[in-house]
Amino acid sequence: MDRNSVLMKIMLLGSHGQLGKELEYQISSVFSIFAYPRSKLDIMNEQAVYEAVFQIQPDVIINAAAYTAVDKAESNKEEAYDVNAYSVARLAQLVKNKRVWLVHYSTDYVFDGTKSDPYSENDETNPINIYGASKLAGERAITKTNCQHLIFRTSWVIGKDGNNFAKTILRLAMERDHLKVINDQIGVPTSPSLISKVTLDAIHAIKMNKAWPQGIYHLAPQGMSNWFEIAQTLLFHADNQQLFLNAHANDIQAITTEE
Repeated sequence: MDRNSVLMKIMLLGSHGQLGKELEYQISSVFSIFAYPRSKLDIMNEQAVYEAVFQIQPDVIINAAAYTAVDKAESNKEEAYDVNAYSVARLAQLVKNKRVWLVHYSTDYVFDGTKSDPYSENDETNPINIYGASKLAGERAITKTNCQHLIFRTSWVIGKDGNNFAKTILRLAMERDHLKVINDQIGVPTSPSLISKVTLDAIHAIKMNKAWPQGIYHLAPQGMSNWFEIAQTLLFHADNQQLFLNAHANDIQAITTEE
């Protein structure tokens, strides 16, 4: 099919998350998008997903649906794997059968965090929690099917929608007069806007029959920080915006992950 001769149809799963909302906003201005929140189409419902794909006949399926509660995953292993691995495996097989493209999002949690330099796509994975292991299982399921796919590993996603670290810190600073935040985990905040722009570029390339080589890509801004520094910066700007806070930047104590 000559993708230049038709209007591409994009199917988006997980459209009500902080990434999903931004994806829908950006993509809808360019392509025909069919966006589904979990309440309308649960990725774990294999039959419903199949019927939606059969009805829409999309050119690209974007999977922004995920189990992202890192701490809760430790006690909800089955659900984390159902969403992040088993459902993704079924979706990848469907994508292969339909001969369309899959855009999927993974995480830096597939690594153990012991490397001092930035991770590359070729570095050995070694997740240390259930969340990271379930996301890695999803990656491997996609790769195993050899469907047409792009997997974007992201880092510390923080945006205006959904739940994230920034909103949690602001809420706690309003409730408490002292906070403890870890300072020995290194990374960089990534905005849903950046992830969506890269995704849109990738879809444009597919439309022009110049698709990027299928595989895994690391998607994060340059630079580095830690959660303690980010929390301090957030509260500093919140004070400048005259938000009511009980805890301020100087009221945050840096602690180690072990502590």
